[in-house]
Amino acid sequence: MSPEEEPLILNIIKIFGALGLFIYGMKVMSEGIQKVAGDKLRSGLSKMTNTRFGGVLTGFFTTSVIQSSSATTVMIVSFVNAGLLNLKQAIGVIMGANIGTTITALIIVVFGFKFSISSFALPLLMVSVPLFLFSKSERWKYLGEFLIGFSILFIGLGALKDLVPSDLPPETQEFIGSLGEYGFFSTVLMVIVGTIVTIVVQSSSAAMAITLTLCSKGIIPFEMAAAIVLGENIGTTVTANIAAVIGNTHAKRAARAHLIFNLMGVLWMLILFNPFLRLIDGIVQSMDLGSPFADVDAINNGLTAFHMLFNILNTLLLVWFVNFIAKVVIKVVPSNDEDDEVFKLNYISGNMVKTPTLSLQEAKMEIRQFGNILASLSKNAKKLLLSDDKTKSQTYKSRIADLEDTTDKFEEEVSNYVIRITGEQLSQTNSNEIRDILSIASEFERTGDEFLRLVKHCERLDNKKFVLNAKQKDKLEVLHNLIADAVEIVAQNLNTNDLADVSDEAAIKKEDEINKFVIKLHKQNLKSIEAKEYSVKEGVIYKDIIASLETIGDHLLNISQSAVGKYSEEDQI
Repeated sequence: MSPEEEPLILNIIKIFGALGLFIYGMKVMSEGIQKVAGDKLRSGLSKMTNTRFGGVLTGFFTTSVIQSSSATTVMIVSFVNAGLLNLKQAIGVIMGANIGTTITALIIVVFGFKFSISSFALPLLMVSVPLFLFSKSERWKYLGEFLIGFSILFIGLGALKDLVPSDLPPETQEFIGSLGEYGFFSTVLMVIVGTIVTIVVQSSSAAMAITLTLCSKGIIPFEMAAAIVLGENIGTTVTANIAAVIGNTHAKRAARAHLIFNLMGVLWMLILFNPFLRLIDGIVQSMDLGSPFADVDAINNGLTAFHMLFNILNTLLLVWFVNFIAKVVIKVVPSNDEDDEVFKLNYISGNMVKTPTLSLQEAKMEIRQFGNILASLSKNAKKLLLSDDKTKSQTYKSRIADLEDTTDKFEEEVSNYVIRITGEQLSQTNSNEIRDILSIASEFERTGDEFLRLVKHCERLDNKKFVLNAKQKDKLEVLHNLIADAVEIVAQNLNTNDLADVSDEAAIKKEDEINKFVIKLHKQNLKSIEAKEYSVKEGVIYKDIIASLETIGDHLLNISQSAVGKYSEEDQI
């Protein structure tokens, strides 16, 4: 039974099923190639963006490889969120990603419409499925996953082409034709349609496939399809903006920059829309591919040329306005100074878990904050130990308690997020990184507990109405300065782009200094008690404070060693 003979509702259901198959294939294909080249892609995104054009090329090549501008822009948002890219660098990469996504459209046209790739999809699955299931090499396994996605994508596209009827009822054809009778308003209307379709299917590639299919059937004319493609450029920005909802101010700005860049492009194209279409018509005809205005078979060629040339020209034009776009988004998304004093999860949450490589990168971005939280704990602990002002001491205690709650929350959220990744196919490198991150998070939470225990010791002093003397405070200040040095070492280690580059040498040296000084303090404490400089009870609490600081030092060393794959004895039980 042909699509024209089937009940309408059944045909619509099948069309959505084919579209779902296409989108799933795109997802599997993109994830497969990300697993193959994920580390290199991250390295490229974070290093090749020193100039505007360097960022553009980075965005172009990254999107061309992973075949998903949404995946690229989500990575950009996460990198800006973690401070790996600044706003201006991110805008350049976003511009390049827009050009890179045109390669996807070109592949769809060449393989989906010029050749009957769907007839080769099943034989390709015969090769790729065993490659994915049985290959011992991770690279070949992920290549198999990519080819599976590639096959599913074109099976879906082939089904979509077959299911969309060529002959629509006369009233439907008349309605579609009437939409083009309103001049400039018709163009704007089609831009809105393209935007809505892309938002609904959450994939500009899927929206483009729908548009190309309708064109190939002669259902919509060239000028209408071109306007829809403009709308798809706006709709594709939604994914990045969704990803930025839970991000910090900088991430939100990067996502808004993507939206503003595409809006500006659509606006100038609307002004030059008809002359630009004539230019495309001339280019396509000069290549002996027919006229997209007169030949149904030439519409897809014209649409692909329109899509590519528009994005290239838009980038070449607006790349000179990066500073202007940055200023606009800074005004649109102003900074909140209060955010700087409140630690919160900046990227990971209930948001989508992508490939293990990218998800682990997000988790590593999150643990960069651990160093800042530890520094704040250390600063408040020092003020508490040395303060003589009861009111201020209470403020420091409250602040440490709040920060300790933060360490609990971070440890729980980061660990849960990383554990969710274990449900995916993991490389040995990914498995090692998961263990490192879990160990770091655990030691981080234990450090917070020990700082809170320090508060309890100070409260014992207050309850007993004991006061540390000047000599004790001087010694504690020296010890605490060593702890502060250890915190700084941890912060530097956690802020390293790749945990594999971390060295625990400085952390071990500082821990040795702390242990030697602690031994000295314990001996001096016993002598002071014997000399009756203070009571035994005061000496016991003083000893407990020293012990807590020493334990904090131990956990700080464990954090650095966890980063290099060494684990505490408790972790190995």
